[in-house]
Amino acid sequence: MNSVIIHGQSHRGSTWHIAETLAKQVGGPVTSFMLPRDFSAFCVGCNQCFMKDEKRCPHYEQLAPITEALNRADLIILASPVYVYHATGAMKAFLDHYAYRWMLHRPDPEMFFKQGVVISTAAGSGTRSANKDMADSLSFWGISHIEKIGVNVRAVSWETVPSEKKTEISKKVGRAARRIQKRAGRVKPGFKTKAMFNLMRRISRGGLSETDKAYWQKQGWTGKSRPWKKA
Repeated sequence: MNSVIIHGQSHRGSTWHIAETLAKQVGGPVTSFMLPRDFSAFCVGCNQCFMKDEKRCPHYEQLAPITEALNRADLIILASPVYVYHATGAMKAFLDHYAYRWMLHRPDPEMFFKQGVVISTAAGSGTRSANKDMADSLSFWGISHIEKIGVNVRAVSWETVPSEKKTEISKKVGRAARRIQKRAGRVKPGFKTKAMFNLMRRISRGGLSETDKAYWQKQGWTGKSRPWKKA
């Protein structure tokens, strides 16, 4: 299984260790990126990705290596420590650049056959809201099967995480890895994803940008074709 990890920070803390351990247990090639080291731009709200083409984005070239890795991956892991009860600003800025891939606009058909994981850690609390920040994007990209791992580590570094907490983390990671491996090669979108797509389909037929409408027509989605029905 080909995995890509997007780390929402540039240091190797608790969240980094959990994400890297999970990918290794799942097995297969792993490509990792660290934010903001590998991508640091903020969306400028120019709307070029919506109205014209994502290649018109002023940050398209800088983002291209990560986009290519996402496209190749069978498993997408988004990992972020909790910053003020949410994912890091670097993670948010990164995800903002893929709004054009949400189902309402131009979702990549291959996303419907991928798996996702969101991982967050906190010294106190906030992992649920941080994971939701990241899971929302995966879900609207078309990914149905999303594992969520949130851990209140009660520490500010991996070295100071209590041993009993590390044991708990190891068990969580192992269970998630086994579920991911079990679904490998057999991923299909669930009812919620299909229902969301069909809702977006009805909205898009009413008229978004001409670029979006042309994309949907080319994919055949305004007719009987669906992204989970491979030719």
